[in-house]
Amino acid sequence: MLAIISNVFRASAQRNGAAVIMSARTYADFTTQATFEIKKCDLFKLDEGPATQVVLTRDEGLQYYRIMQTMRRMELKADQLYKQKIIRGFCHLYDGQEACAVGIEASINLSDHLITAYRAHGYTYTRGGTVKEIMAELTGRRGGIAKGKGGSMHMYCKHFYGGNGIVGAQVPLGAGVALACKFQGNNQLCVCLYGDGAANQGQIFETYNMAALWKLPVIFICENNRYGMGTSVERAAASTDYFKRGEFIPGLRVDGMDVLCVREATKFAADHCRSGKGPILMELQTYRYHGHSMSDPGVSYRTREEIQEVRSKSDPISLLKDRMLSNNMASVEELKEIDVEVRKEIEDAAQFATTDPEPPLEDLCNHIFCDMPSLEVRGTNPWAKLKSVS
Repeated sequence: MLAIISNVFRASAQRNGAAVIMSARTYADFTTQATFEIKKCDLFKLDEGPATQVVLTRDEGLQYYRIMQTMRRMELKADQLYKQKIIRGFCHLYDGQEACAVGIEASINLSDHLITAYRAHGYTYTRGGTVKEIMAELTGRRGGIAKGKGGSMHMYCKHFYGGNGIVGAQVPLGAGVALACKFQGNNQLCVCLYGDGAANQGQIFETYNMAALWKLPVIFICENNRYGMGTSVERAAASTDYFKRGEFIPGLRVDGMDVLCVREATKFAADHCRSGKGPILMELQTYRYHGHSMSDPGVSYRTREEIQEVRSKSDPISLLKDRMLSNNMASVEELKEIDVEVRKEIEDAAQFATTDPEPPLEDLCNHIFCDMPSLEVRGTNPWAKLKSVS
């Protein structure tokens, strides 16, 4: 495949009848780092904000590109498997919003904590889950990251608390995790994510109040993808300045389609929390390409032209790719090679997810508790007993 790609580029390199010989490029041929001007954040109750001139290394760029492509391809494969009725139930896809997850993860530590709502596949991956585990969870197989019992909305790994199905309910849980961080004095923080549709929930404002009172190390992040289910933000919110909703909590509004903007804003927010200043609120202006869930075609409340315009002008993967190519930080062939490797990884994971066995019935009640002796659990009637193992 790579030989074919190389031949195609050699053929296209002919100019005025003279063939231009394209030799293999070495690492030394590329720019190792470049400085970029990024969009300035809107600020609330802050005297200064994140840097607008940022440095990206070649290694970082290639890493971000690979992760975002993996997330994109994984979601497109999930779309395909859902339409084939191999994935069932709720399924909320993240394609279009990849810069949010990758930018956040690039600015915090794996020892920090993160909790989100039900559009969780991307964060499960950036927090340490594998594509194979995620795909197998989507198909309800034993090798899934939650042993096939959680499905699309309930995935977990170390320092990642899901995947929560109740709108907005993860926000007070995230503040509780931040309270534990403060109590233990471990210099860790919690990133607590929710969508614009959840932003009007009363429990979120209650959590703001507690977090500000106790100066909890929590970054509240509203991923504003412009539609709460099928309702636009303008029709759902009296004020769409979600970064100002904290009132007594400082806030930032960030271009959520640019991985570098998200990275720098999250660095700024993390420094704010770790310095003991308490919570901070970020609004990431982003966009989802699919509907709210797989049951939503996504074109009854917005036009196909709107979706295509965002794809053509603001796609987070294309933006990073263009930056790297225009600054000689990578070659087209190199990025194509990454694409081929990602596609193979996704296909292998999908194969595993459709052939791995389903969990046996005797596993039904396992993992109710952590580090507990085995116990009996009542079934659907008093005489049906099931065993639970931690």
